[in-house]
Amino acid sequence: MLSPRTRHRLFRAGFRAVAATGADRWLAPAARGRGLILTFHHVRPEPAPAFAPNALLSITPDFLDRTLRRLADRGFELIGLDHVPERLAAPANGRPFAVLTFDDGYRDNVEQARPVLARHGAPWTLFVTTDFADGRGRLWWIELERAIARLDTVRLPSGPVLPARTPAQKSAAFETVYRILRAGPEEILLEEIARLCREAGFVAGSLASALCLGWDALRDLARDPGVTIGAHTLSHPMLAKHGAAFAEREIAESRARIEAELGRPVRHLSYPVGDPTSAGIREFGMARHLGFTTAVTTRPGHLFAEHAEHCHALPRVSVNGLHQTDAALASLLSGVPFLAWNRGRRLNVA
Repeated sequence: MLSPRTRHRLFRAGFRAVAATGADRWLAPAARGRGLILTFHHVRPEPAPAFAPNALLSITPDFLDRTLRRLADRGFELIGLDHVPERLAAPANGRPFAVLTFDDGYRDNVEQARPVLARHGAPWTLFVTTDFADGRGRLWWIELERAIARLDTVRLPSGPVLPARTPAQKSAAFETVYRILRAGPEEILLEEIARLCREAGFVAGSLASALCLGWDALRDLARDPGVTIGAHTLSHPMLAKHGAAFAEREIAESRARIEAELGRPVRHLSYPVGDPTSAGIREFGMARHLGFTTAVTTRPGHLFAEHAEHCHALPRVSVNGLHQTDAALASLLSGVPFLAWNRGRRLNVA
């Protein structure tokens, strides 16, 4: 298995190769679909520190602005998520569309991203996890980063003691612990990260109130006609790792809670984590059965006409904080990096 560092080196090399050959332009007609849904998380101006394993989830306001300008330059029409099914079902009109989505409900989406989006007149969707809005959810990937940042050694009960004094050691420790815990039950993951938080001197579940929008801020945001609020479950679990009753409750009750708090219908769902280990055919069926208009994954890819029949398993294109370059943007918007990924399974819904 390639390390994250090696994978990102390969990504950078691929983006440069696409840009150098001009493939983002001459291959785009074959690679690009009807449109695409972009995924964002944090938007904040601060540079990443030396140890920042979650830096891929954070872009700067300037790069968000560059992304919106590049979309306009490449002829993309910005639309709201409500319009995706009809655009997929209608005959192609020659102009691709783009949808902007932000997961989890971070405060910086309003403080840093919203002014940029407003300047461009861009509609966007915020997917809200209700426990985060309550100020008590487990942002476990951030908890793990902050715990390792404070610790000199890291241990798991079944593993070796990992040194964590230098940024390089901390990054290696994070990668090891993350890989081991993600492979097992989510209950163990949460328990072990809570233990590391205690060792580091803070309480698991204490970060959401500072990092995420509360209900008052969400109510203010929901008054904006250019903003769509979607559901991102109650507690942000990897749904496929849990029983059906638990998963359906997480989806259905999160929508009901958001609708009750904001007084707006919730038509769209984002599966937490969203990869094949977290959301699959069972979860897609739940979203359809519960009446959502669309549900989005983190499986990479553009949208094609065939996705009109699979609106509860839509792929997205992640705007990665480790690749904030014009070459990366041009490559991702062209669809070229997904040609090999989606070969023979363009829908990517299995």
